[in-house]
Amino acid sequence: MAELHPIGLLTPLDLGTVKAVPESHVWSHSDESSQKIESAKLVSIPVVDFNDDNVLELIGKACEEWGMFQLINHGVPKTLTAETEEVVRCLFALPQSQKMKTLNVPGTVSGYCMARLTKHHDKMMWHEGFNVIGSPVDDFKKLWPTDYQRFCDIMEEYQFKMKDLADKLISLMFKFLGISDEEMVKKLSYIDPATGKPHLALRLNSFPPCPEPSKVIGMAAHTDTSLFTMLHQTRREGLQILNEKEGWLPLAPRSDALIINIGDFLQIISNGRFSSLSHRVMIRETEKTTMSMAYFFHPPRHLYVAPYCKPLSETLQTPIYKGVNVKEYFIIKAKASGKGIAALTI
Repeated sequence: MAELHPIGLLTPLDLGTVKAVPESHVWSHSDESSQKIESAKLVSIPVVDFNDDNVLELIGKACEEWGMFQLINHGVPKTLTAETEEVVRCLFALPQSQKMKTLNVPGTVSGYCMARLTKHHDKMMWHEGFNVIGSPVDDFKKLWPTDYQRFCDIMEEYQFKMKDLADKLISLMFKFLGISDEEMVKKLSYIDPATGKPHLALRLNSFPPCPEPSKVIGMAAHTDTSLFTMLHQTRREGLQILNEKEGWLPLAPRSDALIINIGDFLQIISNGRFSSLSHRVMIRETEKTTMSMAYFFHPPRHLYVAPYCKPLSETLQTPIYKGVNVKEYFIIKAKASGKGIAALTI
C-alpha cells in the first residue's frame, strides 16, 4: 500500500519493487473510473497541421466536435523533446529515497507527488508524478547535487517552447470564439499580481510496468482543470477518452504530435462550444515504463471566469454556466469529487 509520510501525507509506493499488486491499488470493475468498457478499435482524433493556412478553422472545429486534437509541425524541436524525455527518464529512475527529498508537501507546488486525483478515490493509481513550475533548480539540486544544471537548462528550455506554443494556441482559440485581442489580454494576464509567478505547470508522469495490469489504473477518469493541456507521450499505449455512446475508446496518437485537450475553463468561457473531455490512462501489457509530459495552461487564480456569449445565435446568447473565480472553482471541483462543470451548470 501507499506509505505514510511522517507529517501524515500519503506518498507514492515504490512501484518498481512490487511483485504483486497490493490491495490499495486494486480497482473494482464496478468503479465508474475503471470500467473496462472499451472499443476494440483504436480511435484517431483530428490531426491539425500548425502550418496549415486554415489552422484557425481546423482547431476550432476540432475543439467543438472532439474537445481534443493532435497538433503536428508545432515548432517544439524534436531534439529538445528527446532531451527532455531523457531528463524525465533519469528522474524517475532515481532511488525512491532520492525522489522523496523533493516530496510535494502542503505549502509547496512542485516536486515528487502522487496524482492529484487520488483524494477523490479510495484506491491508489499505478502512477508517480513530478510537478515543475518555473525553474526546477531547487528540486533538481536535491536530486542531482553535483550535476543539476544541465537538467535544469533542458527543462527550462522545454517550458519556454511550450509556453510560446500555448500563447499562439489560446490566441487562435479565442479568435475562433470571437474574443478580441484586447479582451483576451484583459482575461488572461498570466502573471499573478500577488506572487509574480506565471500560471503554467508541467506535470511529469511515470506509469511503471505492472505484474497484474488488469487490476490497476494508471490515471482515473477526469477532466483537466485548465484552459487546455498539451501532452507528449513517450509511448502510444494507454490513453483513452470517454464517448457517451461507445464508452471508453483507446486512442492511436501519432508519435510526432502533441495531444491538445480542452480543459474546464475553456468549456466555461466558450459556453459549452468547446468540451472538456473526460479521459484516463490504463496500464498495458508491457515491460517498459510509459511516461508523459503534460503542460497545463491555467488562467490566473484571481480571475473571474464566465461564459463569453457573443450573439452569433439565440443559443449562445444565454449562459449555460455560472461564472466563478478560478481559485474558488478548484474548491468546488474538489468538493464535487472532480465533477466541477456539473456544479456550475445553470
